[in-house]
Amino acid sequence: MSDSNPTRLTRSAMGHGYRHQSTYPLTAAMTEGKPATQHVDLAASQAEGATVLQPGTARTSAEGTAIGSEGPGHGIKGPSHKLNLNSNENARLANPLADLTDEEVMAGAAAFASANNLPVEAFRKGGLVAKRPNAFENMKELNESDKETLRYEDSHPYKQPWVLYNLVIACSVAAAVQGMDESVISGAQLFFPQQFGISSANPSPKYAHNAEYLEGLVNGAPYLCCAIIGCWMTAPLNRLFGRRGTIFITAMISFLTCIWSAVTNTWWHLFIARFFLGFGIGPKSATVPIFAAECTPARIRGSLVMQWQVWTAFGIMLGYCADLIFYHVPDHPHITGLNWRLMLASAGIPALFVMAQVFFLPESPRWLMSKGKYEKAYASMLRLRGNDLLAARDLYYIFVLLEEEAAVVSGRNLFLEIFTIPRNRRAMIGSTIVMFGQQFCGVNAIVYYTATIFTSTGFSEISALLASFGFGLINTVFAIPGMLTIDRFGRRPLLLITFPIMSILLLATGMSFYIPGRTARIGCITLFIYLYDCFYSSGEGPVPFTYSAEVYDLSHREVGMSLATAVLWGFNFIVAFTFPKLLTAFKPQGAFGWYAAWCAALFVLILFFLPESKGYSLEELDQVFSVPTGVHAKYQLYNLKWHFNHYVLRSKEPHRPLYRFDEDEDGAGVAAYENKEKRVSHHETSA
Repeated sequence: MSDSNPTRLTRSAMGHGYRHQSTYPLTAAMTEGKPATQHVDLAASQAEGATVLQPGTARTSAEGTAIGSEGPGHGIKGPSHKLNLNSNENARLANPLADLTDEEVMAGAAAFASANNLPVEAFRKGGLVAKRPNAFENMKELNESDKETLRYEDSHPYKQPWVLYNLVIACSVAAAVQGMDESVISGAQLFFPQQFGISSANPSPKYAHNAEYLEGLVNGAPYLCCAIIGCWMTAPLNRLFGRRGTIFITAMISFLTCIWSAVTNTWWHLFIARFFLGFGIGPKSATVPIFAAECTPARIRGSLVMQWQVWTAFGIMLGYCADLIFYHVPDHPHITGLNWRLMLASAGIPALFVMAQVFFLPESPRWLMSKGKYEKAYASMLRLRGNDLLAARDLYYIFVLLEEEAAVVSGRNLFLEIFTIPRNRRAMIGSTIVMFGQQFCGVNAIVYYTATIFTSTGFSEISALLASFGFGLINTVFAIPGMLTIDRFGRRPLLLITFPIMSILLLATGMSFYIPGRTARIGCITLFIYLYDCFYSSGEGPVPFTYSAEVYDLSHREVGMSLATAVLWGFNFIVAFTFPKLLTAFKPQGAFGWYAAWCAALFVLILFFLPESKGYSLEELDQVFSVPTGVHAKYQLYNLKWHFNHYVLRSKEPHRPLYRFDEDEDGAGVAAYENKEKRVSHHETSA
């Protein structure tokens, strides 16, 4: 190379809004097609250990043999690993480091570490492992201790530092607040509508014509706020206060508004208090899954991020417990309805535990990188991974992939780019489907109105609350199978298996209301609702928040999750608001049939428009969601045909996976694919 030629030096992607940019020398292979954001002389670059390629120069391997040359706009000879992140027509999953030699990768990683006061040797090794994660056994740069660390990680994916599990659980307890609110309202509405004159069964003359709507409006108030205001505060709160600060602020709002709800004396005052609860639920429900997803390893991300759903289910059960505990609390002088007031206030208790712990947890490394705080990001990643090699590997690979991602990000209007950038639009479609599905699969209609549904079958009020507690208990227990299978089988299979069964069970529940005998009717309705709950908690329960938190790129993650949660809470409000009227107009048979039909429709939408996200790093998902929707949908038709031929007609035709790794094209296809299978279990994902 000529010493007189300047080299490119890039700052961390401007599209991410970084405040304190890192100076990191990239080779021409990595900056191809991107504008250079800074130029320095070659001597400065070489002093930091960077190996630089100029246009037209030959690249040599470690043995000194030329492996390609580069020219403007062309790149190295042979198949390039750089992908079009807008339209990945061939469904290739490429490692952007694969275009570089081992020496270039190590030099680049060392320069990145040196520029940011990070351990250079750990990053040299980490960069090399990031380039070839399945070939570490043959890397002479790694010592036996390094290799043993990587072997142990591969064979014991759940052996992670306690701080990681503490982070996931401590923050997911925040979900218990919304879970409790969803179920305490079921018991509280046995009392406050009568007290405020908005009971649909016995309304006051003033509200005789709209009591059902007012009852639904009060019940759905927090979720109305989430949809129109609360969720959209996620991005500004995260920018100003980080993941931990946002969680603390929203937990405090949740606690205060639960207490506020308990001291109201009119339906409209209760509506206002519950509306402000949405400022706590909305940003928190978006931030906690993002926080967990950004901190967990790809192989076990699903089971850890779905702790949000586990604790939501646990909160639902606690809410039913509170309904039972406070049901018989008598009124005191000057306090009417003390029982339902205590029910609503109890929903704020889990928020206190969140507030007490959150600042003892490490901040998200990806969020710290978005602010250019690389030293803090490495310190955080080191706490989460427990090993300097693993921390360096993950941090450097994240950085490299963020550089690739920046090529398609302008940063001008993040909300519009959710729709205008094809990669993000596909993520938005998938996220919207599962978030909408969680509401229109019918579960929250049951949760909010469990006591009402059971009393309509012939239960007494206390028996209805006991039956509701059984629903909450099943919801919690059967979240465990989902936790154990979401990373083994993937997100799509859980949904595709459970949605048809849920549809059948909802239809059976509705038809059971035609049974004339009271005992048989109660038994069948309870049985089918409980069975429905089992399949919901193992499928559509854990997937939506897990999926939505992981599918957007870092630049759009807060905005994308804001949109996803706004969709969820918006349709949550619609369900809560309309179900009392739906029961009156359609009768229980029609109401359950309505949601059964939606479960069937959602199965079709998931089949064709929901890419799998299991096993990939958050940055690798850029390439998964760059596959055009038509390519994905066409493959699913092929997949249906293949499974029919294979399992019914006993065809021996080999299965063709949707995604192909670049290693498959280099002559070692089967072996490379099997190595990748260890980390991604990709064949199961495609099915």
